[in-house]
Formats: sequence, C-alpha cells, structure tokens
Amino acid sequence: MRANALVSDISAEAVTIKQGTTSARIPCRTVIWAAGVEASPLGKALAKSSRIKVDRAGRVEVEPELTIAGHPEIFVIGDLANYAHQTGKPLPGTAPVAMQEGRYVARVIGARFKNNSIAPFHYRDRGAMAIIGRASAVADMGRLRFSGYFAWLAWLFVHLVNLVEFQNRILVLVQWGWYYFSRNRAARLIVGATSSKAVCGDDAAGSKPRLI
Repeated sequence: MRANALVSDISAEAVTIKQGTTSARIPCRTVIWAAGVEASPLGKALAKSSRIKVDRAGRVEVEPELTIAGHPEIFVIGDLANYAHQTGKPLPGTAPVAMQEGRYVARVIGARFKNNSIAPFHYRDRGAMAIIGRASAVADMGRLRFSGYFAWLAWLFVHLVNLVEFQNRILVLVQWGWYYFSRNRAARLIVGATSSKAVCGDDAAGSKPRLI
C-alpha cells in the first residue's frame, strides 16, 4: 500500500509512482486502474454562468431543496449534484439516490403550483446489493445482512421492479435468463490494433467480445 502516491507512468513491465520529489518503479505485468467518476461538463457550465460552486469532480453544490444558490427555478439531481446537507458528505452517485431526488423534485414542482412548500430533501438509505458471482450476491440492509443465492434473487427482483415499463422488465428478464443458462459472459471492452492475438471474455465457452 502506497499512500499519497501519484502514478506518473505505466508501461508493459512496470508502474512508476511519485511521492513528493521521490520516484519509484514497481515491476509488474498486471495493472488495474480504478478511476473516479467525473460529472457532466454541464456542471462547470452552470458554475460559470451562475457563479455557483462545483467540487473537484465537477458536481454542483446544491441547496437543501436540490436547487442552485440564487436560482430556485433550477434543480440539479443525480450524479451532477453534490448534496452534503444530510451527513456533511456528498451522497453517493447511485441509482437509488437519483430516483429519490427525482421524486422529490417532482413533489416540489407540484407544490409550487399550489403555492405550497415542502421540507428539504432527505435521502433514505435502504441498503446496498452487489452480485459477486454466478447466482451469488451480497445484501446489506441495515441490520439485515445476507449473501448467496437468496441475495442474488433479491438483487434481481429489486432491479426488475425499478425498471420503467413492463415490456422493459420482460426484455431484461429474458436476457438475464439467456445469460444464466447459456453461461454467456460477454465482455464489453474497447480494444485497439495489436500485433498479438487478444483473447477477451471466456474464450473456452466461445463468447465474443462486444465493442462499444
């Protein structure tokens, strides 16, 4: 573990890091880069025109009602919003946060048409889920924590319920069923020209990479 280190160069044989004025070369063949998420350029455009603040990721610092300072008619939600009024830290850029923010803004707009006001936005954390393998997942719902097959079923159910329109749910369910029974693990990769043969995904199973 190297804290406060900046990666200055990556080659096929090593990674070069810099700590202050000192550089170090770490020999390695495999490099995994976990990059952060940068907000849409719209955030900086709003900051420039409205003189509002954005954080280092380009997210707009919003008011308790998810509006921007000095412009109550402009709402910012989802990955573009930095809402830190609840815990002192920005809410995570996840789908549940964006969905709750969207419902809240809809209620605010409806209340304004009736000359009413509602309380500031408050995010309700209902837990987190993640798939960790075939028919296996983990679920953390406050005091309730479980894993394995039932967590995987719960993950599928939650995602299907939150999709818009019934036909989309059926389409996704059919696709998931096909991937499950065919053991298809398609790789979504961006690849360029290479002089050697590249194998992407599960070559033994005959899966083909998808280029996006």
